[in-house]
Amino acid sequence: MSQVRAPMVEIEKLWSGFRTRGVPTVIHQDLDLRIARGEFLSIVGGSGSGKTVLLRQMLGLETPLRGRVTVLGHPAADLGQSVAASKVGMLFQHGALFSAFTVLENIAFPLRELRTLPRALVRDIAMVKLQMVGLDPAHAHKMPSDLSGGMVKRVALARALVMDPPLLLLDEPTAGLDPDAADAFCHLLRSLHEELRLSVVMVTHDLDTIYALSSRIAVLADKHVIVAASPREVIDFPHPFVRDFFRGGRGDRAMEVLQSEAQAE
Repeated sequence: MSQVRAPMVEIEKLWSGFRTRGVPTVIHQDLDLRIARGEFLSIVGGSGSGKTVLLRQMLGLETPLRGRVTVLGHPAADLGQSVAASKVGMLFQHGALFSAFTVLENIAFPLRELRTLPRALVRDIAMVKLQMVGLDPAHAHKMPSDLSGGMVKRVALARALVMDPPLLLLDEPTAGLDPDAADAFCHLLRSLHEELRLSVVMVTHDLDTIYALSSRIAVLADKHVIVAASPREVIDFPHPFVRDFFRGGRGDRAMEVLQSEAQAE
């Protein structure tokens, strides 16, 4: 009898929030979500719904008020103190590159922090990741200030992947990119997801990016996940936020483009 593999991420009855002058504000209440290995899950929700907070919970950067967040079989709160820390990559919205480091130094930073690998090996691994994200070796010694927005995203992605994590978290990966650069970055993410067999969790509000990449969409509303299903199932879900977000003119146009591309393939 085959054994069912544990989910990559499991969130059960999560309550999260903060206090302002002693007054509690609850962001998530009894939130449940399971993320399967190998899927590309997009998280969407309105302003203040706690999308980025949920990513921070998965990274162990915030502590739940109640409930449980498990990542790769470890409590998320223990990620910084366990081997699992090297198995989660994070791409921040604006790249979050170190401005005083070169491209190569930025990519190599997580490996150098381990202090267990020879410098030459660290450099070689970083160069491989640089090329993996579609950048020429000539960019290795440039500074972040010399890069375009799309290149910054690629360098940040290379850094997120330098430890070969099976789980990748993305916060607004195409924010600030022009349409051509956003399309190119989506193509890169899709290729890496397939080639590396990554599990990916993405927070974004961009419908083109959602439709281009998602195998499943989780919608945050009313302080919990109201639906987590395929794009088509989510679009048909009866809820005011879903209707306004997905069924407006912008949403219909994005869906038409997706269907046209699918038919062309």
